[in-house]
Amino acid sequence: MTFTIVFLIAFIASFGLRHWLSQRQIRHVAEHRDAVPAEFAEKVTLAEHQKAADYTIAKLRLAILENGVSAIILIAFTLLGGLEILNIALLQLLGEGITQQIALLASIALISGVIDLPFSWYKQFYLEERFGFNRMGKKLFFTDLLKGVALGTAIGLPLLWVILTLMLKAGDLWWLWAWAVLSVFSLLMQWIFPTFIAPLFNKFQALEDGPLKTQIEALLTRCDFASQGLFVMDGSKRSAHGNAFFAGMGKAKRIVFFDTLIEKLNPGEVEAVLAHELGHFKCKHIRKRLIVSFALSFAMFALLGWISTQVWFYTDLGVMPNLNGYNGGLALALFMLVSPVFSFFLTPLGSLASRKHEYEADGFAAEKSSAKDLISALVKLYQDNASTLTPDPIYTAFYSSHPPAPLRIANLHRFSS
Repeated sequence: MTFTIVFLIAFIASFGLRHWLSQRQIRHVAEHRDAVPAEFAEKVTLAEHQKAADYTIAKLRLAILENGVSAIILIAFTLLGGLEILNIALLQLLGEGITQQIALLASIALISGVIDLPFSWYKQFYLEERFGFNRMGKKLFFTDLLKGVALGTAIGLPLLWVILTLMLKAGDLWWLWAWAVLSVFSLLMQWIFPTFIAPLFNKFQALEDGPLKTQIEALLTRCDFASQGLFVMDGSKRSAHGNAFFAGMGKAKRIVFFDTLIEKLNPGEVEAVLAHELGHFKCKHIRKRLIVSFALSFAMFALLGWISTQVWFYTDLGVMPNLNGYNGGLALALFMLVSPVFSFFLTPLGSLASRKHEYEADGFAAEKSSAKDLISALVKLYQDNASTLTPDPIYTAFYSSHPPAPLRIANLHRFSS
């Protein structure tokens, strides 16, 4: 059996499974649209429940279209020869070498970005606008886009150059050195992002003195959590959705609240939401996720190190490699295009682990703060974010990083009682 056949089987199976799961979710949400679940009947109105159902279905239909376009682009790049045509054109223009290989990868990123742009525009200015969540103007949309491209270029191109140079000069174990470089870079980004990158997109102001700050500081003391500061982020300039998170590592950890979250929740509820986020840190979820991420990237680089030397990997995917020369960028491009088709089937494992962590963080919040306040906060967030209360169980098992609302609230009631 050729790799072409293996790839096609995985491609059809993954695309078909994505579509089937999305259709299941659409049907299940639509079937339960006209009745609020009994456990939420006193807090969620029928209009709010129907808005959540309509919002969920609209997002899924857009995702189905995006998946279809992505599938067409993948086949066009691989089996229909798009990547081969692009590679030959750049070889004729730039000649062989790392510059040409970087140009190949940058071209793929540019093409993908251009194709994705209409979907991002539609989602922001039609879908989010339709349901009352969009607060972003068109000027800010394009400003964010240009900043993202500039940052991606400034950070991505040097990183690509290092990896491609290692592929060329570091011998058979280039992949090990490349993995080490990427791992160190990932750790550095934990510090670089909140300190230098995030302020380019949002304003961060210190949380004002008052009852909320006093309550939060008391929680941090109870949890033995040291932070660099408490900040409020102007998330409202883009969206009505609310959130809280902490970013950074070591002494650089900072706690950030969306201004929309503080507007919608009372101090006790904000404290409970933060206690949940602190639970992820105290239960070592972040450390575990980093370890798993490093282990998976190690395995992927090891696989790339081997498969990039196999001629069939290129030819069976519609590309002719340079048999006597350098194929680093070509190997990376093919691998990044094709590997998600296969890794997609591991999604339920990551989702299961994530839901387990959410339950553990809820338990921590119930212990250090208040289960009752967390329940109240979650219900408000479900309402304000138009999150469906009636997801399909199979869709949830496959995709959802958080437990479905009824199960999560029921679990918290165990602590509150």
